[in-house]
Amino acid sequence: MTPVTRPNIVFFFTDQQRWDSMGLHGNPLGLTPNLDRLARSGTHLARHFTCQPVCGPARSCLQSGRYATSTGCVTNTIPLPPSPDNLAECFRRAGYQTGYIGKWHLGPDDAGPGAVAEKFRGGYDYWLAANALEFTSDAYRTRLWDKDGQPVDLPGYRVDALTDAAIRYVDSHRDAPFFLFLSYLESHHQNHRDNYPAPDGYEEHYAGRWTPPDLAALGGSSAAHLGGYWGMIKRLDEALGRLLDALRSRGMLDNTIVVFTSDRGCHFKTRNAEYKRSCHEASIRVPGVIAGPGFDGGGQLRALTSLIDLPPTLLETAGIPVPESYQGRSLLPLVQRRSASWPEEVFVQISESQCGRAVRTGRWKYAVQAPVEAGVAWDTRAWHPQMEEAFLYDLESDPHELVNLVESKAHEPVRVRMRERLRKRMAGAGEAIPEILPAPSKPFGQRVVLPEEVDL
Repeated sequence: MTPVTRPNIVFFFTDQQRWDSMGLHGNPLGLTPNLDRLARSGTHLARHFTCQPVCGPARSCLQSGRYATSTGCVTNTIPLPPSPDNLAECFRRAGYQTGYIGKWHLGPDDAGPGAVAEKFRGGYDYWLAANALEFTSDAYRTRLWDKDGQPVDLPGYRVDALTDAAIRYVDSHRDAPFFLFLSYLESHHQNHRDNYPAPDGYEEHYAGRWTPPDLAALGGSSAAHLGGYWGMIKRLDEALGRLLDALRSRGMLDNTIVVFTSDRGCHFKTRNAEYKRSCHEASIRVPGVIAGPGFDGGGQLRALTSLIDLPPTLLETAGIPVPESYQGRSLLPLVQRRSASWPEEVFVQISESQCGRAVRTGRWKYAVQAPVEAGVAWDTRAWHPQMEEAFLYDLESDPHELVNLVESKAHEPVRVRMRERLRKRMAGAGEAIPEILPAPSKPFGQRVVLPEEVDL
């Protein structure tokens, strides 16, 4: 379990995939046998979270190692700033071949959804991508752009088209270490149709078979969309299996680190008018698996981990210095069971449909958001000088977040402590601390929380 130098790295990145789509998290549909197997043999990040539940900002955190408020990429329309500290630049300077395939969503909005100018590509050498793949493609019509800005149409279902391209990349880079970031659109909805187009026959196979408890209680669009959504995830898992087979067949699997995660989950219009941008588990909790040299046999990590922790983890594993600007922490001390302190909460920034912040401990979820003034839309940028307490959940007794305790008088001690945690995490991310307006306290009928429960 000691780190190795110069392993290949494949970052298998999905879009809008719930954590409970995995069999290891109780999904009974058999959607993820390849991912479950990878998690059992490698390291399973059992409580893994996004740090920004929206496309571009989440991607900016992975590509820069910094929170979205630090890079300025707080909405989908803001390009990733060029920087020598960007993840691909760090790998490239260390002698890696760097490749990007799929959805980028970090180019300037005025350039359109397709080609991305070289200065906005984050430092990748090989390029086959679209800035906003959801607007340039459909389930069986995939168009990407190469490094010269020329369109490339790929055959097959969109997941398969990107996987074929990734296998070709891997096969042509057997003689030098590579860092490949493979970014799928699935299991994101198809915007212009507002549905989840699975491969032919897959939606019918999974429709009506299992609904996660939060969706069973709250409804939303899940009855209409879950069949296609599960079908997309099944095909993603099959793609993962194909890619692992390709690495194995070329004798590369033992020296390749494979990372699997997603930019956010999906709450199916239960928490707001769309699918994401909320503090709830369905929106912020995602699958997390790392396997390969340094991670095989790592078991299940119960620590709360975040996307922001992955860039320093990969650099340290490859023996590459981690830039001082990075705001996450390497997971290697946890994987290697070395003595190391670790944060007791994850921190989430929320933007676009609301301006909010959240912290989640092992037991408690606490979130604030900017107030909505009469006739004024949400502040869609990075920060607001005044925020209101909006959510408090006891995840031990209410894992599906159906009872908001933010106004419960019995839970005032928890709110006070979580407010302190949030302020500390905001300061650690380089943010100014806003005024946080306490929610009114009302008798809810709950018992008073014991002092020893407040910090759980």
